Amino acid sequence: MKKTIHSKESAKLSAALRAAREAAGMTQQQVAEELDKPQSFVAKYELGERRLDVIEFLKITRLLKANPTKILKSLL
Repeated sequence: MKKTIHSKESAKLSAALRAAREAAGMTQQQVAEELDKPQSFVAKYELGERRLDVIEFLKITRLLKANPTKILKSLL
């Protein structure tokens, strides 16, 4: 079975989170600081090098004021 981190859906999720960050007018560094994480944390999930768990995903979408349901539906 192919790992999900390399799937089309994972790439779409990474792109959607990057677009949401850009729409919020935030840099990776600003997001990282709000999440109390290093900037590389944001870079890695935006590049598809790191998976997010559900709680992390929800914290990020809340911070970016993005609709998590809309993002998930866009993956289908």
